[in-house]
Amino acid sequence: MNMFKPVKIVDLSLTLDDNTPIYPGDPKPHLSVATTIEHDGYNLHHVHIGSQSGSHVDAPYHFLQSGQTIDESDLSLFIGTGLVIPALGKGEQEAIRLQDVQPYVDQVEAGHIVLFHTGWSQYGGTDKYFLHPYVHVEVIKALLEKGIRTFCIDCINLDITGGDSFPAHDAIAAVNGIISENLTNFESIDFANPLISLFPIKLSGSDGAPVRAVAMQVE
Repeated sequence: MNMFKPVKIVDLSLTLDDNTPIYPGDPKPHLSVATTIEHDGYNLHHVHIGSQSGSHVDAPYHFLQSGQTIDESDLSLFIGTGLVIPALGKGEQEAIRLQDVQPYVDQVEAGHIVLFHTGWSQYGGTDKYFLHPYVHVEVIKALLEKGIRTFCIDCINLDITGGDSFPAHDAIAAVNGIISENLTNFESIDFANPLISLFPIKLSGSDGAPVRAVAMQVE
């Protein structure tokens, strides 16, 4: 009998607490003690978060009124073989262009989950975190043509933060694709063909949801 066996599991998720970086203007997360074993017989927390607090996924509805909400999205979009695209040389608010990643675009296959590795998660907790590189829409369009529908990045936004347009989000939403942002630890994916899992909380009618994102080496 063949059994699924993860040899290694890499946590790609930020710890969600009161200090987790959020997109400017989003609800600020706050976790507090609701009950304790000492006083109530059990421990329970009160958790106040936004739909996109911490490591999360965006549903098409985030930028498209007619787009699918997170509870409507095809679950197959949240799991698949990952392809890490390195973009470690990019500076503040610098675009990841097609010429930077063309070899990876050439090898990607429909159904892959693409992860843009900027290394920017190291700046969490500083102002620099919000000056991250971003993915130019020409890259997104090329990957969409190859059948990619799920896009991940290890910074707070696939598009530029603080701008007034979101072309990458718009292009992905138009095909009911999925974006996962505020991820981390991509450098620990040191094995080929990682199995990426991004399953979100099933929030009714929501634009997105927090996720415990992982990469798994399986045999």
